[in-house]
Amino acid sequence: MKTLMKPVLIAILMVFVLASGCNKGSDESPINLFSVEDDIEFGKSVEAEIAANPQDFPVLDKATYPEAYQHLERIRDSILNTGLLYYEDKFEWKVRIIRDDTMLNAFATPGGYMYFYTGLIKYLDDESQFAGVMAHEMSHADLRHSTSMLTKAYGVQMLLSILLGQANSQLADIVANLAYGLGELAYSRTMEYQADEKAVEYLYQTSYDARGIAGFFLKLDDAPQTPQFLSTHPSPENRIEKINEKWTELGGKEGNTYVESYEAFKASLP
Repeated sequence: MKTLMKPVLIAILMVFVLASGCNKGSDESPINLFSVEDDIEFGKSVEAEIAANPQDFPVLDKATYPEAYQHLERIRDSILNTGLLYYEDKFEWKVRIIRDDTMLNAFATPGGYMYFYTGLIKYLDDESQFAGVMAHEMSHADLRHSTSMLTKAYGVQMLLSILLGQANSQLADIVANLAYGLGELAYSRTMEYQADEKAVEYLYQTSYDARGIAGFFLKLDDAPQTPQFLSTHPSPENRIEKINEKWTELGGKEGNTYVESYEAFKASLP
């Protein structure tokens, strides 16, 4: 991330950020002042913060669990190969698994770094559901929702500190909010609906059932407790309706759920 910035540019940024503050009471995302390169660098910073804290974020080692990562990367590649992601070749799209069977969560950072908890993977029934979750997270990154969200959540001072490379002390707080799905970094309703729609579009170009993300929400109806992140999201019922509408609009093609391959994925986890 850039460490120097001319005073004139800082002043211009201040004007734009202050202007965007007028929208804070609405559901629209504020102006995104991050460049694509800033997204990538910020994602790398979050990755380093997670790697430095294995007690809170026990990421599974790829060399120790090669089969699990083969499944994870195969699902990721099926989505990337649709050619629908704008930053397909720009972002790294690195995927990691965090070992915590109590967490029903997944998250993506700016720049396309994605994390999936073992609790979520083991809880879902089939690969189309999981592919729907992954496609949803990839669309958040590809639409650059994360940095828009950070702009809104942390405001002028934090944004400029990030752009100037002076916000390392805030990373732990940001990572915790992302990982645990806390409301401080909640996507807007508009962003969530956009990510759902894109997830359907991505999966429709694969052999998966494109309604996988809807299957994810239906599965959560049976969860022993509602995941924290859903408390800040739009109603699952409304999202399922919109997902089905988008699927019908695209032609209503039936896809596969791949139960057997998903069971192999789950069996490869500790």
